[in-house]
Amino acid sequence: MSTVHIPQPVWGLAAVIHRARTEPAYAAFAALRAGYVVLPLLMGIDKFAKVLNTDWPGYLAPWIVDLLPFSAQTAMYVVGAVEIVAAVAVAVRPRYGAYVVAAWLAGIIVTLLTYSGFYDIALRDVGLLVGALALASLATTYDRPGTGSAALAPGQN
Repeated sequence: MSTVHIPQPVWGLAAVIHRARTEPAYAAFAALRAGYVVLPLLMGIDKFAKVLNTDWPGYLAPWIVDLLPFSAQTAMYVVGAVEIVAAVAVAVRPRYGAYVVAAWLAGIIVTLLTYSGFYDIALRDVGLLVGALALASLATTYDRPGTGSAALAPGQN
C-alpha cells in the first residue's frame, strides 16, 4: 500500500499558519512577533493621529520634561517615531528588533517609576518587556542570520 505525499506550503501566510499549528514554540514566536509589530506601530501612529484621545505628554515624568529642549508634545512625536521604527525592526528582523523594543520598554519603565501614580502601567510594561525578551530568545531559533523570512516550511529554518 502506497502513501500519498501531501506537499506542505513553503512560504507565506499559509506556511506560517501550518507551522504554528504543528510547532508550539513557533506559534509562540509568530504570536509575539505579530504583537510586537502591530501594537508599537499603532501606539506610534497614535502619537501623531491622536485617535485614542490619550494625553500622551501626561505620561512623561516632570523631571524629563524639565530636561527637554522642546515641548512634551514634541517629545511624544519623537516617541511615536521610535515606536514605529521599533515595530518595523521587529517585522524585518525580530532577533534584533525585540531587543530594541525591550530597551525601549526599560526606558519607559524607569520613567514611569519616577513619576508617582503610574506604577500599574510600569508593572504592565515589565510584562511586555519579558515578552519582548521571550521573542528575542525564540528568534535565535526562528530568525537566524541568513535564513531570510521566518515563514519557511518545517525543517527549513
